[in-house]
Amino acid sequence: MTVCKGEIWLVNLNPQKKSNEIGKTRPAVVIQNDILNQSDYATVIILPMTTILIDDAEPLRFRVKKRTGLESDSDVLVAHARAVDKERLLQKLGVLTSVEMEQIRLLFNEVVF
Repeated sequence: MTVCKGEIWLVNLNPQKKSNEIGKTRPAVVIQNDILNQSDYATVIILPMTTILIDDAEPLRFRVKKRTGLESDSDVLVAHARAVDKERLLQKLGVLTSVEMEQIRLLFNEVVF
């Protein structure tokens, strides 16, 4: 399976180990670079999304507007980066713009670095 940075995928995040970890099957944004995505590397780094919206929650969240493949506005959970096996990716739902990905990158850098 080939995935690309910036794509939105439906991902099975179960089982979760702790109650503060994101679980369920939900959309997620691929943030891993395409060199690894297009290799035989077995995992991919994603940021899960939620439809429980919290306004003005940057840098922890980034709002993505509803679009083809995404039924409603959603927040990207920037602080919940996770590596998952590519077999957990169930269906490609869409893709973010380069502007949206740059904004997520900047927020991710604020949270992580």
